[in-house]
Amino acid sequence: MNFYEHTLIARQDISPNQIKQIQDKYTKIIENNEGNILKFESWGLLHLSYLIKKNKKGNYLHFKIEGKGKTIKELEKSEKIDKNLLRYLTVKVKKLDLDTHYFKKNEEEIK
Repeated sequence: MNFYEHTLIARQDISPNQIKQIQDKYTKIIENNEGNILKFESWGLLHLSYLIKKNKKGNYLHFKIEGKGKTIKELEKSEKIDKNLLRYLTVKVKKLDLDTHYFKKNEEEIK
């Protein structure tokens, strides 16, 4: 089994309920294709570096996955035709960092 980090960028105008549906849809695809989600993070609505399909912002969803190549192939096949997604990226890694939360606000930063 290989380790992957998979990030999706969904359109800025979708509702939180639709984001949850996207998360559930891709979770099922991963699990149905012999994959395992080790960690899921919703990074929220962030600014894009440049316009993508007339969107200035995007909702970021990040999965840390353990699976086979066919798992990722099926996942990306489904994402190509999803109109709610702007972009996706899969990176194969040797080791997953499950402890770091990159977009979580620290209590000290707020004060």
